Amino acid sequence: MADEILMVPNYINIPVDAARLNITWGGANGFLMDPIPYDASDVDIRAMAQEALRNGDIPGIPADQTATLDDFVVDRFNAIEDVPYARVFVRPKTPFG
Repeated sequence: MADEILMVPNYINIPVDAARLNITWGGANGFLMDPIPYDASDVDIRAMAQEALRNGDIPGIPADQTATLDDFVVDRFNAIEDVPYARVFVRPKTPFG
């Protein structure tokens, strides 16, 4: 199964053990173009997201050399019928969690 590839609507290949990374920063939201390991730790995911933000690698979010995501939440969502690939979201904490 690890070699199986899923095609997502924007034609990026997502391996079954990987996920698309979505980041919310500065009121903007976007996906990293490259897939990340779905089972990466929260610390590693925040580090990947922070590096991507600092480098300007998230379409729709300008580079921010001061981006720090230590207090951000990491949410994981498995693939479902309507979205046939896993997703990981990095977002600010809210009063509700």
